[in-house]
Amino acid sequence: MLTELKHKKNIILQGPPGVGKSYIAKKLAHTLIGAKDEDRVEMVQFHQAYSYEDFIQGYRPTADGTFHLKNGVFYKFCEKARNDKDNDYIFIIDEINRGNLSKVFGELMMLIESDKRSQEYALALTYSKDAEEEDEESKGTFYVPSNVHLIGMMNTADRSLALVDYALRRRFSFIDLQPEFKSSKFFDHLISKGVGKELVQFIIARMTELNIQISKDSNLGKGFCIGHSFFCPTEKGDYGMAWFHQVIAYEIIPLIREYWFDNDKMVEASVRLLQE
Repeated sequence: MLTELKHKKNIILQGPPGVGKSYIAKKLAHTLIGAKDEDRVEMVQFHQAYSYEDFIQGYRPTADGTFHLKNGVFYKFCEKARNDKDNDYIFIIDEINRGNLSKVFGELMMLIESDKRSQEYALALTYSKDAEEEDEESKGTFYVPSNVHLIGMMNTADRSLALVDYALRRRFSFIDLQPEFKSSKFFDHLISKGVGKELVQFIIARMTELNIQISKDSNLGKGFCIGHSFFCPTEKGDYGMAWFHQVIAYEIIPLIREYWFDNDKMVEASVRLLQE
């Protein structure tokens, strides 16, 4: 993943809920920059109302009733990175598929390409003719510097999943993340946090069986499997059956009911599998 991020500069982590997309994105960012420096890592979440004006540049109302041209979060981030060319910067976009990507990115569709990261490819932005020039280097144009890397995240179980524009898709490398219940690291993590060995084995067996049933369902598939992070405590404590049943009751079962909203038999069978 790190090699691909360095090479492509733009990657998307995609997978079902609970596979640790956000955790991995932050770890990748800190590994790439070689430090836990939040000044060089920015994170936003896209949604249906997120716009070009939020992301790049647009007019915003002021207290005196007028409108002022204001730079968006990604524009500011690129400016900061451009003034610190010796260091890498990482911009993370959660739920990247939920935004109208062509509209949000605008002319940045070309500028985010790994081989277009220089002033040579600088373009005039939509509102650039109205901007007061403060950056003599750009002279009314904008480009994404080579030390900026993009990490997007997509939930493959999102029923409102928007089709990712092909023009954007070819500018990103897509990396699939899967549940890791059978991983030795998952087993060791739970043991280290105070979960008993028998309970860990029970969780692995039952969640693995549940994910097999989800994968086999023609209306769901692997993209709807349930991830391991639902059962990953961050602090050491007393994690017994009461903790397990709480996670099942308030996090896993609601998800199952959403998956099989039209199939009560599958819901009941899944609940029995997890509660017996």
